Amino acid sequence: MDTKLTKKISSGTVHTMPTDLKKALASDAKALALWQDITPLARNEWICWTTFVKKEETRKDHVKRVVSELKEGMRRPCCWLGCMHRADKSVSPSVQWALNRRSKK
Repeated sequence: MDTKLTKKISSGTVHTMPTDLKKALASDAKALALWQDITPLARNEWICWTTFVKKEETRKDHVKRVVSELKEGMRRPCCWLGCMHRADKSVSPSVQWALNRRSKK
């Protein structure tokens, strides 16, 4: 992996690019080009979706899926409530409901 290339990979608005996702994108030119083409908010959501999981196995799956789903034309993670870490907007009622439900389990 070219370290100059990986330093040029754009991050999100709140989250910084994790190393495992950076390596996966750097190893696939098409996915990297698509990553660079999406908005910073969309990149932020992909990063949050990748890092928010608890199990290492799930995280590895999410990293692979970012690459494949970008190449399939997806610009944001599907069926995901969105990043709740953004300070520039309040958490929506639907996200708050899901977070409350998740914390009760």
